[in-house]
Amino acid sequence: MAFAGRRDVPEPPDFGILKRLARDQLIYLLEQLPGKKDLFIEADLMSPLDRIANVSILKQHEVDKLYKVESRPAISASDQFCFLVRPRIKTMRYIADIVNADKMSGRSRKYKIIFSPQKEGDHRWINSIARALQLLNSLYGPFGKAYGIGRCAKMSYELWRDLEEESEADGQGRKPEIGNVFFMDRVALIADTDYVTALCSQVVYEGLVDDTFRIKCGSVDFGPDVTSSDKSIKVLLNAQDKVFSQIRNEHFSSVFGFLSQKSRNLQAQYDRRRGMDIKQMKNFVSQELKGLKQEHRLLSLHIGACESIMKKKTKQDFQEMIKAEHSLLEGFDIRESTSFIEEHIDRQVSPIESLRLMCLLSITENGLIPKDYRSLKTQYLQSYGPEHLLTFHNLKRIGLLTEQSAGETLTAVESKVSKLVTDRAAGKITDAFNSLARKSNFRAISKKLGLIPRVDGEYDLKMPRDMAYVFSGAYVPLSCKIIEQVLERRGWLGLEEVVRLLNGNEFSVSDSAVEDNPAWESQRVILAVFLGGCTFSEIAALRFLGKERGCKFIFLTTAITNSARMMEAMIEAKA
Repeated sequence: MAFAGRRDVPEPPDFGILKRLARDQLIYLLEQLPGKKDLFIEADLMSPLDRIANVSILKQHEVDKLYKVESRPAISASDQFCFLVRPRIKTMRYIADIVNADKMSGRSRKYKIIFSPQKEGDHRWINSIARALQLLNSLYGPFGKAYGIGRCAKMSYELWRDLEEESEADGQGRKPEIGNVFFMDRVALIADTDYVTALCSQVVYEGLVDDTFRIKCGSVDFGPDVTSSDKSIKVLLNAQDKVFSQIRNEHFSSVFGFLSQKSRNLQAQYDRRRGMDIKQMKNFVSQELKGLKQEHRLLSLHIGACESIMKKKTKQDFQEMIKAEHSLLEGFDIRESTSFIEEHIDRQVSPIESLRLMCLLSITENGLIPKDYRSLKTQYLQSYGPEHLLTFHNLKRIGLLTEQSAGETLTAVESKVSKLVTDRAAGKITDAFNSLARKSNFRAISKKLGLIPRVDGEYDLKMPRDMAYVFSGAYVPLSCKIIEQVLERRGWLGLEEVVRLLNGNEFSVSDSAVEDNPAWESQRVILAVFLGGCTFSEIAALRFLGKERGCKFIFLTTAITNSARMMEAMIEAKA
């Protein structure tokens, strides 16, 4: 396994209390509508609800029937309706239709609406993140140091500190259990550059499971192709799954070998029964057999999931696709990679994958040259339909798929000139070019931070040397590299050029009371806060970094994202 033999990491704080608090808050809100009631739940809140309160708990607090919020109001005889919903206009119309229908029919009911994350006021990430940090601070003590970069990251930090002052710092005086917190703003700061991380194919096991089956709120539905039956099974993917916890961060090439060895080990444990006497057999059955059966069941499911992933990736010519991505990241064989994308479109392999590759080409090359942009766009529309004209508009608007302008084609000249002058002079030249046209800084940042590893020979994916293993040795996620560098330097000193390329808004703030009385274990626990979402590849990379440094990373994010979700959002925007 990739992490074998590395430093021990500290145990994380007990986050089970967060689940209990959320459940208690829900129960408190339900009991504000005493008596029997029907509960209407919005679809994307069903999985989060399942994590904190099952049907049995809801029944205990007089929830009679459960309904999914759908296009038409459900018929119910209950005198009380409770709605657990997102603060969306469409949902408000749905509720209003139910209320108005009751009014028209002369039906008298009581109604209660529970909004998640909050009422229809300011429910942006900044407010939600700030309040989440306030809760963590009150439960697990003050953080020793806060780092961050990006406008929204800074705003979240400042709002959190304001909330702390208003609440008279509930966490002060508690022994700190989390040492550092790092705010990474994907949206306002590094969107045009760090889209690369989300656009690359995921190759760690958890990322591939998400790409293939869609992980929702920590659980996944494995269908008949995985279960080898006519039933689907919902599996919770966490540390309690002993098989998953050992392979979740591994490169996929290592997973089958581990599962095979795990299968042999389980069989050996079963075979121990042959030489047991009656007393030993009794102890084995009462103490070990149930656990072995559970582990065997999970092992079978993960083997089935791997086989399903392999079948899908083989159909998509996965190795060729990875090769094309690596060429784009390194800036080599661009014409060959463009031809691969054209072939991908012409064969109608996948509209989502074709878009993803086009966006990756655009970002790594600072936009497509006009001829290629027009050609790829025409081929895509002919292959997948003219309704995608709006998709191209959406992608261009947010900078994911752009056409080079006259100013942007000067990138090659800028590169040559910068080699002949000092770094300071090169920086001034870069600023001048930036004034001509908006451009992606991917190449410049990649060079400054060493995001593309230079490896002699083949990259060892079974015993990786750095975080690049999450992309088969081709690329270190930008966000993870920034966090690594800032933690190593204990601040932004020496990263001024990188900060300039990333549009600034960096900060570093210490809590002197915590630093003067450091609790060593807490200083080795780092909270990584992602505004705008993060990928399972980044999570795996930071876990690797934590193993290397003897630290424990824990994560707070507004969403888990991947390339398919990003592309689907661009396509769905037409509605």
